[in-house]
Amino acid sequence: MPHALLIDDDANLLSGLAELVGQEGFTTSTAGTLADARTQLAERAPDVVLTDLVLPDGSGLDLLRELESNPATDVVLITGHASVDSAVDALRKGVSDYLTKPIDIPRLRTVLANVARTRELKQEVGTLREELRKLGYYGRLLGASTQMQKVYDLIAKVAPTEATVLLLGESGTGKDLVAQTLHDLSRRRKKPFLPLNCGAVSPQLIESELFGHERGSFTGATQRHRGYFERAHGGTLFLDEITEMPIELQVKLLRVLETGSIIRIGGDQPVDVDVRVIAASNRRPDEAISEGKFREDLHYRLNVFPIQLPPLRDRHGDVDLLADHFLAELNKADGTAKTLSVACKDRLRTYQWPGNVRELKNLVQRAFILGENEIDVECLPPELSAEHGGANSQPALKVGTSLAETERRLILATLDHYEGDKKKAAEVLGISLKTLYNRLNLYKQH
Repeated sequence: MPHALLIDDDANLLSGLAELVGQEGFTTSTAGTLADARTQLAERAPDVVLTDLVLPDGSGLDLLRELESNPATDVVLITGHASVDSAVDALRKGVSDYLTKPIDIPRLRTVLANVARTRELKQEVGTLREELRKLGYYGRLLGASTQMQKVYDLIAKVAPTEATVLLLGESGTGKDLVAQTLHDLSRRRKKPFLPLNCGAVSPQLIESELFGHERGSFTGATQRHRGYFERAHGGTLFLDEITEMPIELQVKLLRVLETGSIIRIGGDQPVDVDVRVIAASNRRPDEAISEGKFREDLHYRLNVFPIQLPPLRDRHGDVDLLADHFLAELNKADGTAKTLSVACKDRLRTYQWPGNVRELKNLVQRAFILGENEIDVECLPPELSAEHGGANSQPALKVGTSLAETERRLILATLDHYEGDKKKAAEVLGISLKTLYNRLNLYKQH
């Protein structure tokens, strides 16, 4: 039977909790202080620890450091001093979940039922870590560089939990694949994974897309529509380009995240939804906040577990791996056996990849179409086929240039390279056409 260690200085609560946990099929041991808990831990490693936040001789969070050597143990925080600060801090430090006093018994049962499932997932994640990632594969991700290994470590830690994740990084770095991998390695993986690009939906439609609407709620609403939150019930909702969401809608999103229920447009009855939210942005949230485009309280709520994705130019050794992978996929689809020449690979390594992995994938596909059995430098686009990997085509930047200015120069340089073709520039940069127009309008105002 699984074993639970229960820690609280309230003897009556501890006795009742032990009875409830025992009814769920756990053996139990109890402790009233950190010192007692350490003695219990030395005698037997539990499957789950349920601990009060405030104890006579310290904080329940102090046990996390001692449990690092036993990653199979889940830690659930129980507190009568609930706050967003304490919850976020606890989740970041490695707590699996948290409960507030008085304890919601159905919620406690759900947490305990998830313990066994979480252990299975952690074992699967461990297998991925030990076997596949040695070859550069991790879920839907590909990359053997040190930078990507750090990302995999973060995914492994947060995937089995219910924590909200905020993915940050340049366009084309694979935030959508990371979100999908987080879902695939979570206990929600058999439920829907729904992605929504907040920058690609018009402000007039996005509220209906997210929360749904009732029949007759506006012109053209001929029937009830279930939004993304309802359709993702039990699963994961990936909100890409979250900083592009209309500011007035961000208030409603924050309310849903805090209450776990939505109200359809034209409706008055709340609908409960059980959805894990993963958000992503290719902009620095603090800059969007300072510009009045992103609510600070929403950022705080989404930023429980941030993951920063490295640009391709910093992923040493991954360009060859990715290029060979994309080429292998094309060869398999066409029944060919084309290869990249040594000179071609050398040129790929020296390029700065402003469009990151997405740009590399598009480039390999173009070279595949143009090349024969061996794809040479002549099959590469002008910015790579020129001497020095097209260094002259890159916007000149000095050390210390702000990210906002770097983004501005990159967008304008890409637009100039494609002779004003906004659709093509947006595609290469990995952003929606609407986002590109928003950026250009912003540049005109300054």
